[in-house]
Amino acid sequence: MANIVLLVVCFLAGMILRRTGRFPDNTPAALNGFIIHVSLPAVALLHIHNLRLDLSLLYTVSMAWLLFGAGFLLFRTLGRLASLPRETVGALMLVGGLGNTSFVGLPMIEAYYGKEFLGIGLIADQLGSFLVLSTLGILTATVYSSGDVSLRQIVRKILYFPPFQALILALLLRPVPFHPWAVTVLQKVGDTLTPLALASVGFQLQLSQMRGELKPLSLGLLYKLAIGPALIALLFVGVLGGKGPVMQVTLFEAAMAPMISAGIIAVDHRLNPPLVALLVGIGIPLSFITLPVWWWLLRGV
Repeated sequence: MANIVLLVVCFLAGMILRRTGRFPDNTPAALNGFIIHVSLPAVALLHIHNLRLDLSLLYTVSMAWLLFGAGFLLFRTLGRLASLPRETVGALMLVGGLGNTSFVGLPMIEAYYGKEFLGIGLIADQLGSFLVLSTLGILTATVYSSGDVSLRQIVRKILYFPPFQALILALLLRPVPFHPWAVTVLQKVGDTLTPLALASVGFQLQLSQMRGELKPLSLGLLYKLAIGPALIALLFVGVLGGKGPVMQVTLFEAAMAPMISAGIIAVDHRLNPPLVALLVGIGIPLSFITLPVWWWLLRGV
């Protein structure tokens, strides 16, 4: 419950700081820069280093990749049919295709399924959502923000993405135990991600712009909160016959609100920042209504 309250407080703080004019207009750029270069790498180093891999969790790992891939195809098709700007299509792919499997997902898993299933959430987040963001996410953001780019530029963008570098370093250091003080430092630095990210989103959120973004906003939220998880459930349960509590938690993670970190990357690449702020700012509170519905539906899996 405390994590949910933290989300609300930091989000409202960002909105209030904008309205009072106490922070400059370029505040989100500064906050996002710190998140990308410091907070996200710390999270990757800490959690990827400690992950215990298990082939039985293949469904959990693949969920975010499939969700992003389906969203990519859907938004690309709808973008062409509706003649949406490429920046809007890129924002929908990035933010509508990735779920908040950590900062919203973990507290929700604990609340609905218990602490013993938090490991499933970490797998879904670190080897799923976070890894997708660090690879396909950066690829998508680069292409849809810059237009035609060379393969060399794309590879360079991914390799020089600080969280991706931290992820590779964490994998290389898996055999090496971290000293307790290193764990403490990484934990405290990583803890800055949620408050800074929510404050940044709240600072940029302008509900007055909702009317102009209503069509893509509706498309993004409908896919992320309903259509996307339904497709994953159809594949995993209906086609492949998956079942049990691990499958329930995996599908529950698929139904999470749009990913905060993906929103930060989208804004950093100038992919329709007003739409990104609306997707995250409205998607998170809306998910507090849709997630109980998904929990109820998944009880029979």
